[in-house]
Amino acid sequence: MHSNHLLLEEPIRMASILEPSKASFFPAMTKIVGTLGPKSRSVEVLSGCLKAGMSVARLDFSWGNPEYHQETLENLKAAIKSTKKLCAVMLDTVGPELQVVNKSEKSISLQADAVVVLTPDQGNEASSELLPINFDGLSKAVKKGDTIFIGQYLFTGSETTSVWLEVSEVKGDDVVCVIKNSATLAGSLFTLHGSQIRIELPTLSDTDKEVISTWGVQNKIDFLSLSYTRHAEDVRHAREFLSKSGDLSQTQIFAKIENVEGLNHFDEILQEADGIILSRGNLGIDLPPEKVFLFQKAAVYKCNMAGKPAVVTRVVDSMTDNLRPTRAEATDVANAVLDGTDAILLGAETLRGLYPVETISTVGRICSEAEKVFNQDLYFKRTVKYVGEPMTHLESIASSAVRAAIKVKASIIICFTSSGRAARLIAKYRPTMPVLSVVIPRLKTNQLKWSFTGAFEARQSLIVRGLFPMLADPRHPAESTSATNESVLKVALDHGKASGVIKSHDRVVVCQKVGDASVVKIIELED
Repeated sequence: MHSNHLLLEEPIRMASILEPSKASFFPAMTKIVGTLGPKSRSVEVLSGCLKAGMSVARLDFSWGNPEYHQETLENLKAAIKSTKKLCAVMLDTVGPELQVVNKSEKSISLQADAVVVLTPDQGNEASSELLPINFDGLSKAVKKGDTIFIGQYLFTGSETTSVWLEVSEVKGDDVVCVIKNSATLAGSLFTLHGSQIRIELPTLSDTDKEVISTWGVQNKIDFLSLSYTRHAEDVRHAREFLSKSGDLSQTQIFAKIENVEGLNHFDEILQEADGIILSRGNLGIDLPPEKVFLFQKAAVYKCNMAGKPAVVTRVVDSMTDNLRPTRAEATDVANAVLDGTDAILLGAETLRGLYPVETISTVGRICSEAEKVFNQDLYFKRTVKYVGEPMTHLESIASSAVRAAIKVKASIIICFTSSGRAARLIAKYRPTMPVLSVVIPRLKTNQLKWSFTGAFEARQSLIVRGLFPMLADPRHPAESTSATNESVLKVALDHGKASGVIKSHDRVVVCQKVGDASVVKIIELED
């Protein structure tokens, strides 16, 4: 894998660095996933998040009960209605997450070089000498010298709210550890992570199954983020479970790679999953720090070539408490975009951060600037070479549409699709212009009532870089017998004009099905 695709074709003009960033209807081609929580659940803040560029809302069931998340979701629906911005919903499972239980919620102060005991007996009070945990198999999983990490909320990597422990001995079910750094843990719940330690717990816990089959089904979730995915079997098992859960057979599964075990089986997992979330917080603990960037580049490349969305986490941690990211964080976001990432996932920054809206707009602006210098030409050639020949019919049409759009300097690609597959394939070739994915609803019946499909497909493209969905009027067919299909096209063009993406005399590339054939056509707009 060459890293030369990151080299820009020409030196960047210094003047372009000094030009102010221009605002546009699409804040950036790269999507932003926001985790909703205490600081981002009012209608007002959610409306701000949507306007700033959040297109997927993540609800993390590691904390909070279903009623709490339902309230948040109802507020999100109200915000979507008032802003007229589509937003998809992602349910994040708890998975085999180990937690320290602190019932009294008192702060626990841990001093370097002192000893602390981890015990599965949850009847005990948490203190600086004893920490009760929610798993009774830890003593069998660890050995002397192993590293255990305990973090407040989500792993911040900040040494004042997270603590490193080294296992000094195992006594029955208890694990005795030496504290490596002084820290204060506050709150009711801390996450515990054993570095490169195999935890014998199912990836989809009973609690997860309960939440998916009740809350998930009720809200027809678009994405399931499968925490701690370790094998392709985990994804197959989750898909089987979803297919039995009411309307969730269309829900896409994003495998969250959080440890070395998931890393070792990455290729098989990628084959089974609909997308990948690179959980850099946990991986940064399992991997030596100098290896994290390598994993990111390799994993994003593989996702790009497979045409599946890659989502990167933990980018602007410092914005949890600050209005500006650090220089390293700003560069990190841009590098993720240059690597080919589809979406940036914000965790603590929007969940409990002081500036959720500002964080989303800052990340959006950085993504937008990085996209301007993304070496599309090299990326396109590399993808075509990787796919090889003979190409499939759809792949050939998609790559031709992108090539044509770049050659004629089109301002937008419009793709008519009912399953969303054609639009995703176009996005795979990373066109430099937005792709308007016009989703044509399909009519279904179960002999008792009619129903339209299409909303799922439209929302699921909200996590793909460069794809912007629009639901078409079901009265206009996508596959028409004549080559005109003007009505839907006119609506799509009007939408593009209203959003400022298209103006008169612009060229537009249209990708559609006519009868059995797929057609790519170039149209030039009149006044």
